[in-house]
Amino acid sequence: MKNNVLVVHGGGPTAVLNASLYGVLAQAKESDRIGAVYGAIGGSEGILKERFLDLLEFAGDEGKKLLSTPGTAIGSSRYALEEEDYRAMEPILRKYGIRYVLFNGGNGTMDACGKLARALGTDSDIKVAGIPKTIDNDIGITDHTPGYGSAARYIARTTAEVGADVRSLPIHVCILEAMGRNAGWITAASALARKNKGDAPHLIYLPERPFKEEEFLEDVKELYERLGGVVVVASEGLKDENGTPIVPPVFQTGRSVYYGDVGAYLAQLVIRKLGIKARSEKPGICGRASIALQSPIDRKEAVLAGREALKAAMEGETGIMIGFERQPGEYCIRPIRIPIDQVMLTERTMPETYINDRGNDVTEAFAAWCRPLTGEDEPDYIDFQEIYRKREEGRG
Repeated sequence: MKNNVLVVHGGGPTAVLNASLYGVLAQAKESDRIGAVYGAIGGSEGILKERFLDLLEFAGDEGKKLLSTPGTAIGSSRYALEEEDYRAMEPILRKYGIRYVLFNGGNGTMDACGKLARALGTDSDIKVAGIPKTIDNDIGITDHTPGYGSAARYIARTTAEVGADVRSLPIHVCILEAMGRNAGWITAASALARKNKGDAPHLIYLPERPFKEEEFLEDVKELYERLGGVVVVASEGLKDENGTPIVPPVFQTGRSVYYGDVGAYLAQLVIRKLGIKARSEKPGICGRASIALQSPIDRKEAVLAGREALKAAMEGETGIMIGFERQPGEYCIRPIRIPIDQVMLTERTMPETYINDRGNDVTEAFAAWCRPLTGEDEPDYIDFQEIYRKREEGRG
């Protein structure tokens, strides 16, 4: 008798979320024990409403499109599940012959994964496993999460391009606002834009350190007087020394926080306090949706995570999440199975060793850790202005 699989997407998408779904389908096709791979249409609420579509029907050439499809092909949600919802799921799962449930998402989704596993019990023949996903890279234990490498590549490339623009016409300060409520992993990845001394970003501000307005203005002023154009990358979640957001949230519901524009706030601060022209940019969703800047290693690892989650469930494991363990030497990861209790609603922030003493930049240790995840080196740009300047200095 063949058993069925259910895949559920939760929370915000990434550039490789569908690649993990592809990994599940690829693993299922190789097994003679799987009858159907259902997608819960519209996230966890789709389970309760029995909105299921057998994705194995599309596992051929159509399924390969998942590798380059942004968003989530089966839909997602931030639907808040209650205890009675988890109890209501078991009869639905049995009705459809589902024996393997795979939750693909971030912190909240891993919490749902763990709660369903508990509701079913460890002796249940229905097995539940988690596939990590978040651009924020803030899930505990695992070295990193699928989705982060692509977001890191996007912010690095965007910063490099903005830096080239500002260097071409060095008359203002540009503030790039990056996603990341409490964890600065995405913001920090902008450091990968640097190829030469003086390259953007010139300042990086993370939510792990209190934002000090006076120091920020001092740093911007000094750099502007020296360079003429300054690029700052700041997290959307910056807080002051009291832990209060420097820009109050516009709206908050549950774990979802909608911040005011930190970039716009900082740009206005520069204009008002320093009298320097400034502007802000906010890539926002563009940074998690971009297939053009999808990291090839991120895509490969997302597929692997999907495959490994189904393998674990079929081997009788339940209440676990697939994670990555980095191996010594040249970049290589090993998939591991982490008890879901260890990651449910945890939040991993940037360690102190990755942040400089003043709190306005990251260390080389971070850059070395992050660089392999983007999959490719950033392109080299040419700057005839710099060549001219150096030749003039040589003549002097």
